[in-house]
Amino acid sequence: TKISQHNKQRNIGKTCRCLGEFKIFRRSSSYYLYEILFFYRIDIDGLEVYFPYDYIYPEQILYMGEVKKTLDAKGHCLLEMPSGTGKTVSLLSLVVAYMLRFPDHLDKLVYCSRTIPEIEKCVEELRNLFKYYEQCDGVSFACLSEAETYGKKGLGPKQPSLFAVALSARKNLCINESVSSLRQGSLVDGACQKLTASFMRAKRRLHPDLPCCTFFEKLDEQKDMSYPDGVYNLVCL
Repeated sequence: TKISQHNKQRNIGKTCRCLGEFKIFRRSSSYYLYEILFFYRIDIDGLEVYFPYDYIYPEQILYMGEVKKTLDAKGHCLLEMPSGTGKTVSLLSLVVAYMLRFPDHLDKLVYCSRTIPEIEKCVEELRNLFKYYEQCDGVSFACLSEAETYGKKGLGPKQPSLFAVALSARKNLCINESVSSLRQGSLVDGACQKLTASFMRAKRRLHPDLPCCTFFEKLDEQKDMSYPDGVYNLVCL
C-alpha cells in the first residue's frame, strides 16, 4: 500500500502548509484501518515552525515574526497582545524551532509568570508542543502495525532534545516537612536558609550535631547528575 501525501494551502496564504499522511493504527488479515493525520508547519521568515493547533490567528504569525527578528538581531523587544490570543504557544513554538535550528545562537529560554497556575499552563503547553514534534517527525508511515513500526530501529516517537523544568518558591517545592509545614513564605525561606546556607554548612563541619536538611545534602551530592531531556512540570517534581 502506498503512502499518500497532500499539500494544502490554508487561508493565511503561503505562510502555512498542511501535510496529511496516512497512519495505520490497526491491521487484520482482511482489511486496513487508517487514520489521517494533518501536521501544520509555518514558515516564519525562512524558519520552519511547528504549530500544534489546527487554526492560527494572523496576530500570532505577526507575533512570531517579531520575536524572530529580535532573536536574529540579538536585541530586546516588548510585545503586547490581548488575553486569549495565544501568546504562550506562539512564543514557545517559535523559540523551540529557533533553538533547534540555531543552537549556537540560542540555548535557553526563561519564561516568567506571576502565578503557579500560569506557570503550569505554560509547561503543559510546551509538553503539548513536544508531543506534536513526536507526531510530525517520529512516526513511520510504512505499512506495518503500530507495534511493528515502533519496534524498528531509528523509527518511532522523537521529541526535541531539550530540557524544560518549572521552578517556584521554596514554600511550593520544599519537601522537608519541618520547614514546609510553616507554610508562610518568609518563614519557610528563613528556616530553609538556617539549614542550607553555606555558613551554616561550614559551621556544621565543626559541630556535626547541628540540624541539617538531608534532602538538600543528598541533592548536593548529585549536583553533577544529568537529567533526561523532556518537560517537567511542578506536579512531576
